[in-house]
Amino acid sequence: MKWFYELLYSRFRAPWDIGPRTELVEMVKSGRIQPCRAIDLGSGTASNAIFLAQHRFDVTGVDFAQAAVELGRTRAQAAGVKVNFVQDDLTHLSHDYGTFDFLVDYGVLDDLTPLDRDKYLHSVLPLTHPGSIFMLYCFEWRLRWWERLLKRLFFFAADWVLEPGEAERRFGEYFEIERTGTPVDYTHFPPGEAVYWMTRKNGR
Repeated sequence: MKWFYELLYSRFRAPWDIGPRTELVEMVKSGRIQPCRAIDLGSGTASNAIFLAQHRFDVTGVDFAQAAVELGRTRAQAAGVKVNFVQDDLTHLSHDYGTFDFLVDYGVLDDLTPLDRDKYLHSVLPLTHPGSIFMLYCFEWRLRWWERLLKRLFFFAADWVLEPGEAERRFGEYFEIERTGTPVDYTHFPPGEAVYWMTRKNGR
């Protein structure tokens, strides 16, 4: 899939290139999350990273597509803000980043296979410390029969959605979790979305 994102970010405008996400903007502007050391996990179009930098956050943006990193650097320069963009693989980080007070993931975890989701959690946990806030946005609904069939036939075809309860199962040991989400409606796409606001526990 890496080739897809390299091509998309270098030659086209991504469908999700819509500016900073509403949930993130609301959290920052309400003061629920204050300026701090932050990391955008899968920085993509760089909109979220740049928004945070514009609001006095010390921001690192990580993406496995070099084209996304270059796009982020270009856009940050045009916006007059400083963001440290790094090419890296969130399932196997190769750089020493230290820990962050605020982590943001918009659409990375739910785009991974189950095995890579396990690797992601193992890789990302060291980026947190007790009290770190992790904001996770994902597609979330119970797969329909034909989606399960596609997943069996093509392995990765339906891996762009989390099953209900999966986030709690993966993160609950390490984080206190607050969830908000839309009612599932199979007549629309995506049928369901969820935002998880997670606080890292002590001693885990």
